Amino acid sequence: MLWHLEIRPSPGRDDLAGRRLAHEAADSGIPGLWDIAVSRGFLIEGPLGREDVERAAREVLVDPVVESFRIHPDGDGSPTSEKIVHVLPRPGVTDPEAESALELLRDLGYAASEIRTIRSYLIDGPEDLRGRLVDRLLANEAVEQVVIGPLPFDRLGQGHSYELRRIIVPIRAMDDRGLVEASRAGQLSLSLAEMKSIQAHFAGLGRDPTDCELETLAQTWSEHCSHKTLKGRIEFEGRTIDNLLKQTIFAATQELNLDWLVSVFSDNAGVVRFDDEVDVCFKVETHNHPSAIDPYGGSNTGIGGVIRDALGTGLGSRPICNTDVFCVAPPDMPAERLPAGVLHPRRVLKGVVAGVRDYGNRMGIPTVNGALAVDPGYLANPLVFCGTVGVIPRGMAFKSVEPGDRIVAIGGKTGRDGIHGATFSSLELTSESESISGGAVQIGNAITEKMVQDVILQARDRGLFHAITDCGAGGFSSAVGEMGEKLGAVVDLDRAPLKYQGLSYTEIWISEAQERMVLAVPPDRWPELEALCRSEHVEATDLGEFAPTGRLTLRYHGEVVADLSMEFLHDGRPAVVRSARFTAPPPRPVEWPERIDYGADLLALLGHWDVCSKEWIVRQYDHEVQGRTVIKPLVGVLDDGPGDASVVLPVRDSYRGLAISCGINPRYGRLDPYAMAACVIDEAIRNCVAVGADPRRIALLDNFCWGSTDRPETLGSLVLAAQACHDLALAYKTPFISGKDSLNNEYSHEGKSLAIPPTLLISAIGQVPDVRRCVTMDLKEPGNLLVIVGTTRDEMGGSLWGHVRGIEGGSAPRVDAELGSALFRAVHIAISRGLVRSCHDLSEGGLAVALAEMAIASGLGVEASLRDVPCDDAAAIDPILLFSESPGRFLLEVQPRHYATLADVIGALPMGKIGEVREAAAGGVPTLTISGLDHRPVVAAAVPDLKDAWQRTLRW
Repeated sequence: MLWHLEIRPSPGRDDLAGRRLAHEAADSGIPGLWDIAVSRGFLIEGPLGREDVERAAREVLVDPVVESFRIHPDGDGSPTSEKIVHVLPRPGVTDPEAESALELLRDLGYAASEIRTIRSYLIDGPEDLRGRLVDRLLANEAVEQVVIGPLPFDRLGQGHSYELRRIIVPIRAMDDRGLVEASRAGQLSLSLAEMKSIQAHFAGLGRDPTDCELETLAQTWSEHCSHKTLKGRIEFEGRTIDNLLKQTIFAATQELNLDWLVSVFSDNAGVVRFDDEVDVCFKVETHNHPSAIDPYGGSNTGIGGVIRDALGTGLGSRPICNTDVFCVAPPDMPAERLPAGVLHPRRVLKGVVAGVRDYGNRMGIPTVNGALAVDPGYLANPLVFCGTVGVIPRGMAFKSVEPGDRIVAIGGKTGRDGIHGATFSSLELTSESESISGGAVQIGNAITEKMVQDVILQARDRGLFHAITDCGAGGFSSAVGEMGEKLGAVVDLDRAPLKYQGLSYTEIWISEAQERMVLAVPPDRWPELEALCRSEHVEATDLGEFAPTGRLTLRYHGEVVADLSMEFLHDGRPAVVRSARFTAPPPRPVEWPERIDYGADLLALLGHWDVCSKEWIVRQYDHEVQGRTVIKPLVGVLDDGPGDASVVLPVRDSYRGLAISCGINPRYGRLDPYAMAACVIDEAIRNCVAVGADPRRIALLDNFCWGSTDRPETLGSLVLAAQACHDLALAYKTPFISGKDSLNNEYSHEGKSLAIPPTLLISAIGQVPDVRRCVTMDLKEPGNLLVIVGTTRDEMGGSLWGHVRGIEGGSAPRVDAELGSALFRAVHIAISRGLVRSCHDLSEGGLAVALAEMAIASGLGVEASLRDVPCDDAAAIDPILLFSESPGRFLLEVQPRHYATLADVIGALPMGKIGEVREAAAGGVPTLTISGLDHRPVVAAAVPDLKDAWQRTLRW
């Protein structure tokens, strides 16, 4: 029997979901007056009567205070009407809420066999636009199915049993065209050279590969897993780079050779020393292509995956905070400008925020830092960066698999989620990606992962396993393949717990179903681990053995379905050889407008997507959970100002803290990728220093997101950015400890290609000696002095002011690392001595925006002058002093009695006293007044007006 439990708002209560959808229809360019009634619910299958379903609804499934319900038998008893639209997960798509409801009902004794969630919409509005409403707002057909009218089924069948059919791929007989077609048709993302290498290998064995062997090689050799471009050979400007990562980012870290580095570029996350008892790890991942197809599922599993990276580092770390950064096209873009198969940027942003929100909040991990970058180049390829910081006991940062260890999988069951996820991430998107690659999107279940986390930390402390890693891209194929690389492994795939029937052995092996970890468990510890998992209601399965064979052997019901040499699997891929070049755009002077309304420009900058208040995003995250967050993402008198970095306490009974920050600015990348990389490194470090971190104990992470590196110009820009990472890491003595690249971020349609701008995210983790000395960016007290440190230069190329005004020309900002290092150290000393009341870095929008933000966060006024801003001669004009984004600069608030001491600390470094904090006149409002070089005001604005402009853009 199938029952539809329909849950609606109680009579008399507003249908807020329906009202929101009506507003979103207007925002999405769907005209008309829409009246939409929304209900949620469950389809419940099993030998239950109406009374059982009604009792279950009243007991646990419905909130009687705010909800009412109806029960329809045989799926749906509602009248036939095209006004009713049902949306439910496609068969095989993970449905976390339904899984939890099913377990709950079974625990309570109800005989439910299957449950699926369902959303229903009763729509009154223009009939000819109903389809557009469904496509744009109600459903994502990559992972959901739409039913108009009554439900056409009376059962929730979840697949049929699978009968073993061992598939051989006749690769030895294929010519070059056939090899290319086999790779394309199978979504393997293997080049002709790679296919020919596989062909030659199996020809030497005298046989053809199975489908599972070919898929395993494709996963392991994918760009996502092997980073073959950055580790390949590149011919650039007359020199050969054998391994770009090794010769730039890795090399800088090795050359610094700092004693507080524990484990770098060798595990799921980088590990650094924190104190005598614990180390900390940090990893930032990308999840771009899946988020383009299903923003919620893509970001949801992106944050879930990076949390598992922390769990799988060393012998397991405890996640203590998350970060996220989103790059999208302008959310106010007209809907008619969308290419085929592309979701609207507004829908993308809402989806990715919700995905990170739900996963982090449900796991009880605070999200404490992030950023938003908006550029039309992200229209078809949004970028989603997710990071996690973890704490690990000293001495547990390393692991090793031992011969005879059991291969144990714990956590979620295996389904078709994420099939070809690793290889899909190595392809460029097309207008057909949603239909052919929907299966590459995974669906997460945060509650399952929280339970897995609890088991891992207990098992770690009991010494129940030798090694651990997560099932990320490639699923079991990557996890087991990597863990057994130096040894060998024998896996019985038929033992894997499945979400539903019908999965082939290959699907089991490469599925990227979420919340799964693989452990190497000594045989004598397996019974205790199994009992622990059972006590915590976590699935645990012995899949096989790590054996010293040098081979990866896969069996299904006793029959060998794959047998690969570990050496060929990990070292057999032919080297990628590519040519790179870069031609810088010809220099162009800035064409200054005849008249500049500086006040209007400041309001426009404050309202720009990159600068505006992100409170709509931040407030959705729980940044208080765990009670570790000392400095929150939002600061100030009303907790709504833009903090530079967050500070958390890894150890509860210690005042030693961690500052977490980031730097990103794709506008510079189009002009000068080297300068762009240097600037975002400088910004990430500066944000840490601004809250009190010691610049001598800051570590960096890199995330490169580029277009197709098959084009020499694109690859050349990547080479220059990597070289900047090397140079700046050495100059600032800030080592890189981990990283990730995501290439081929392009969209192809009708012979045209849209590539993202070269984008480098730098994340920084800095150590704060004493969090009681931390400062925030909001002004504290009228009468205090405002001091700028650092030099302002004529560097308007790629500036936000130029972008907003439509002005081109100028050079991108350049980092003076020698000066920056000295300034960072001096500012840190000043903060640690208590000389600084507030500190704010200067970035997008320059000095004018920084002053406005400090006033906005505090509710106080500012009177400032440009006359004493330290600058080079060419920068000595008002618009440059106001809006230049020269790196390495801070604004400091200082009590008058501490100014002389501060001047001694800063010494000969560039510093200028530019103004004073003011309170509002009696009965008035605080104002921001900035005088130009000729002593006349160039900006005079009420702080409430500035705040309104800053908050209005994302006041969703």
